[in-house]
Amino acid sequence: MAEDYVLEMHGITKHYFGNRVLNDVTLRVKPGEIHGLVGENGAGKSTLMNILFGMPVIHSTGGFQGEIKYCGNQVIFNSPRQALESGIGMVHQEFMLIPGFTVAENIKLNREPLKDSFLTKAFGQRMKKLDWLRIRSDSRAALDTVGLGIDEMLPVVGLPVGYMQFIEIAREVDKEGVRLLVFDEPTALLTETESEQLLSAIKRIAATGVAVIFISHRLDEVLSICENVTVMRDGEVVTSVGTPDPTTTIERIAELMVGRKVERPEYAKRTQEPSDEDTILNIENLEVDMPGEEVHGITLSVRRGEILGIGGLAGQGKIGISNGIMGLFPAQGLVTKDGSEIPLNDPGHAYQQKLAFLSEDRKVVGLILDRPIEYNVTVVATLVKSMFQKTFGARSRGIEIRDKKSAWNFTMQMIRELDIRCTGPGQIVRRLSGGNQQKVCIARALALEPEILLVSEPTRGIDVGAKERILDLLVSLNREKGMTIILTSSELAELRKVCDRIAVIYGGNLVDILSPDDSNARFGLTMSGRRAEAQ
Repeated sequence: MAEDYVLEMHGITKHYFGNRVLNDVTLRVKPGEIHGLVGENGAGKSTLMNILFGMPVIHSTGGFQGEIKYCGNQVIFNSPRQALESGIGMVHQEFMLIPGFTVAENIKLNREPLKDSFLTKAFGQRMKKLDWLRIRSDSRAALDTVGLGIDEMLPVVGLPVGYMQFIEIAREVDKEGVRLLVFDEPTALLTETESEQLLSAIKRIAATGVAVIFISHRLDEVLSICENVTVMRDGEVVTSVGTPDPTTTIERIAELMVGRKVERPEYAKRTQEPSDEDTILNIENLEVDMPGEEVHGITLSVRRGEILGIGGLAGQGKIGISNGIMGLFPAQGLVTKDGSEIPLNDPGHAYQQKLAFLSEDRKVVGLILDRPIEYNVTVVATLVKSMFQKTFGARSRGIEIRDKKSAWNFTMQMIRELDIRCTGPGQIVRRLSGGNQQKVCIARALALEPEILLVSEPTRGIDVGAKERILDLLVSLNREKGMTIILTSSELAELRKVCDRIAVIYGGNLVDILSPDDSNARFGLTMSGRRAEAQ
């Protein structure tokens, strides 16, 4: 029967600008069921939920193929408001509370109960006033349901992070007619005790008949509360398994998430590994205050001439490491190159020590989109190393001006060596493809003549063919120029293809350093924050 399921999504397929991100995905959730949805970053979980909620990005990019049934009726939500009004709620990892409001005001926001005032009869319904007794009683009931015993009239500002997550859940519980709740990484910011309390609250909610989709990278939590688990990889459903099945273990799910073993291409294999005795960069107790990517005291050594991968799930701190070393976000700790300290919080010092950085945000941080290729390639080297300049007059008293000829010639050399597809050094960067824009970023780094190249998410937002060319280029820089590379990426398969070692970050901490040849299960467990023994 149709009512056997609160939600049925059949054959969901989605393309973004010609790239298929979901392929024939099916998901079914019963009333009162807690259904786990797991997968690596980029597996398609967020896109699937965006389709369910009718997010504008889905409809503005051509919609989707497939069928959604909610409470037995075929639906397509054209906006998140429609989904919410139909009884679908979501608890986000990022809090959506108003700090200056009380707990009760946040819970009842936009659904405030009203009552008549002494002016209602004379001036009509617009003179009704807030029913504070009901606001408080409804909020108290919702807080009791989630097990949070705080005063509902406390202001949200200053409350612990864990309390805010419970308030988010209480707000969804308080809504009338809720049939389905989606929890997106609800325990990511919680302590172990708070996580246990939240999981208990989710079980109580499901016991009332509300269906729950539980999205989490903490696989032990998924198995502890979910009846069924759907595993996604590369935009497809790998399998759906029941947790009562004794073969459904953390190791099995981790291996399914990561997928088949990635074979390293011949060009990435070495006859001799970089020596553990020859360290070029030492990172000791590094802390970085990068919003959403905080780092909490990481210690790590980088071998001269290696490609060191830094991997981990979104928001776990991997991106913060390079940004902290390069001084783009407040950092503390000790970073030394060949024994010499690199002062933190000052990008100029890092550049002077022959470090260069490719930011994960090439369009905002990495490039000046409305300037020519030549300017983008050479401007940083000019500013921090006084390169591509010439002096008029005596050297001691002369005036330095930009040497357009040397800048142009160097850019032409980079265009040839990196195969940047363009009309010439004068072409505006905005008009290049994503892959060619990334090559301009690499050319800018090479202009600094670095010994260490820090590269963050180099293949984000570019097509498959361009991804391979960028990876090939990084390997050739490492092998042919002897450049040490620190490669940060959300794409585990990418790291396993080209890196000598892979440091996995979780919760702002270093979990382990793995070989690219380690098992899928070990990688999956480590990515979820658990140190796994070699197999």
